[in-house]
Amino acid sequence: MKFATWNVNSLAVRLPQLLDWLAAHPVDALVLQETKLTDDKFPTLEIGAAGYQVQWFGQKTYNGVALLSRTPATDVVKNIPGLADEQARVIAGTVDGVRVIGAYFPNGQAPDSEKFVYKMGWLDALREWVRAELQTHERLVLMGDFNIAPEDRDVYDPVAWAGQIHCTPQERAHFQGLIDLGLTDAFRMFEQPPKSWSWWDYRNLAFRKNQGLRIDHILVSAALRAGVSACEIDKQPRRNERPSDHAPVIVTVD
Repeated sequence: MKFATWNVNSLAVRLPQLLDWLAAHPVDALVLQETKLTDDKFPTLEIGAAGYQVQWFGQKTYNGVALLSRTPATDVVKNIPGLADEQARVIAGTVDGVRVIGAYFPNGQAPDSEKFVYKMGWLDALREWVRAELQTHERLVLMGDFNIAPEDRDVYDPVAWAGQIHCTPQERAHFQGLIDLGLTDAFRMFEQPPKSWSWWDYRNLAFRKNQGLRIDHILVSAALRAGVSACEIDKQPRRNERPSDHAPVIVTVD
């Protein structure tokens, strides 16, 4: 099976690119972030015509997540149970016996901001919910735009980014907290090219200069780990005209 995550940064803009990508990469399940569409505007017909079932959870202008799958997802959950949150950030469902959680982690803005406080609380709630999900679903994958670069090698300039948003000790501790639940960063299971990023700023020719961060991740449970045979970042969509600033990440589980 193949699972993938992609922050499309506006599905209304990127829908043709998404459909082209699915035609070239017929994954079994794909989670999207930053769809930026209200539920009534979601392109269910177009995605259905591409051969995918879809669950979605949107809001106007910001956030929004979706779960696309070849077979229907069951036991669908939207947002973190028990957390009062008006932002559409999480969607989960079971696909062919695998619990798939797609999440758009808060950005956090700056370490001294109220949005950072929100991020910390959100991460606390996510960890406890994922802990509970693992007790029910041994075969689980957590993927999405984490807005966290877990190590210095995930940042093009670790000195400049030290202590900045995405790279703070607090955020990295939360990433490690998810790993400590028994999850594994699938990308780091394999020898990877240096300077492997999943996000590049639109400004300052960042993509052309390959100045990016690895903030889009796929974490797999212990029951899936032995079957993981590959994990890669597909940079090609970042070369599109009017691209998302993120690239898809794909994991193969045999």
